[in-house]
Amino acid sequence: MIPDLSPDRIDRLREAFRAANYDADGVLDLLGPSAHAALGRNEPVPALRATTDAGPLGTLVRLFLLGVAEPREEVQVALGELGVDEALDATIVVADGDQLRAGLDIRPHGTGEDSWWVVSDLDSELRGGRTLEPEHVLGVGHASLSLVRATSRRPVGSVLDLGTGCGVQALHAATHARSLTVTDVSERALALAEATFRLNDVEADVRGGEWFDPVRGRKFDLIVCNPPFVVGPARTDFTYRDSGLAGDDASALVVRQAPSFLEEGGTAQLLASWVHKDGEDWEDRVARWLPPGAGVDAWFVQRDVAEPDLYVGTWLRDAGYDLRSPQGIAKANEWLDWFAANDVIGVGFGFITLRRTDGPGEVVCEDLRQAFDDPLGPESDAWLRRVDWLRAHGSDEELLAARLRTADSTVLEQVSSPGEEGWETFVHRLHRTDGPGWQHEVDELAKSLLAGCRGALPTGELLELLAMGYGEDVEELTANAIPMVRELVRHGMLLPAEWSGEDQ
Repeated sequence: MIPDLSPDRIDRLREAFRAANYDADGVLDLLGPSAHAALGRNEPVPALRATTDAGPLGTLVRLFLLGVAEPREEVQVALGELGVDEALDATIVVADGDQLRAGLDIRPHGTGEDSWWVVSDLDSELRGGRTLEPEHVLGVGHASLSLVRATSRRPVGSVLDLGTGCGVQALHAATHARSLTVTDVSERALALAEATFRLNDVEADVRGGEWFDPVRGRKFDLIVCNPPFVVGPARTDFTYRDSGLAGDDASALVVRQAPSFLEEGGTAQLLASWVHKDGEDWEDRVARWLPPGAGVDAWFVQRDVAEPDLYVGTWLRDAGYDLRSPQGIAKANEWLDWFAANDVIGVGFGFITLRRTDGPGEVVCEDLRQAFDDPLGPESDAWLRRVDWLRAHGSDEELLAARLRTADSTVLEQVSSPGEEGWETFVHRLHRTDGPGWQHEVDELAKSLLAGCRGALPTGELLELLAMGYGEDVEELTANAIPMVRELVRHGMLLPAEWSGEDQ
């Protein structure tokens, strides 16, 4: 059933939220940091205590964030001009005996100075542990937040949010785009996304249809996509996660088709999953997804790999299945049988950045499973800029003529062990202290090269001086150093001397 979330009803709901101060800052002020953090850990009691006698704001927090049934008269006060009867008709709330519960998940979502409300379906926990409905519209979760952090926020003209769901990616895109287009195959998702946009005074061109069909013939400066990337049999148990395509074909489809919908220089940023098969490199697999002959820069970043048992259990719990129930056991067996039949030994998960170029593209696949705090979005912009610089200095002669400097964020770690003449260093490891925290082990000569990269001398001259100082053959030293220098530039540990801090 599609809820009747008419513009007039949403406008009155917005005014009720504003009157109650039901936004990201208002909720935090009411709960306090400790109870707010506890709520994020699914520990409701501190928040329940903090909302006692807190008026309409406390009612809204208990109703929408804690899943508590509230007296009808208190909900009426909190909803203001909208009123309980219309809220019931729109399934914003539902009856629970003489009281009312939330029928939809409507919660504040904020980052930095921006704050919105997001409309979605209640998760399994707030549904009393019941399994989700097939057309369930997912709210703001870990995956969607990770894509938010991994997406570039440079100003752009047009943005496509492919498979918008509740619309959270589009909300963030609205802060730096002139126009928004969103699509989804689910009518329910589109209805909730339109409510989200109306609630936040965000304008978007909302279109229904499969994949790229609703935008055939159009091109965009930025495409963001959190597709139904779950790997498994070709089925659609839940629209938000299952594509109806087998294995990792959904992720492959987006990667293959997205470049043709990008303006020259436009980028696509998406979440994706890929299978790991015995005897096959995951890097080769995902690189084959790119359209043949297309000019595309592609950065595949693998953030995690899950074994089949863990993967299946995680996604079944996510949908609210009791893994000990006959239904849960049957679903798990079906899924694991598919993995076994298709020789899948693991499932990788990560981010993909694509950029349309007018010539041969750069394709890089990297494991990035270490923990780091900085968002990946600014790093994707910087990575593309460094790729451009390396492309412009494609020959060895051009690279050796360039003046480089060691980035301020690059530090050297040395590991030593006791020897005959004291501590003997046997590991030189470079660390980047910002961004994704890249690490590289280097030898004594490379360590000395980076110490000398202060932007004063061309790289080739520095290598000549090192060769003389260490008694090495200059041609052999240079040939060995060039691939390392390119990799350190790609990872932002060596930078062109002329770049300012903002260019990194």
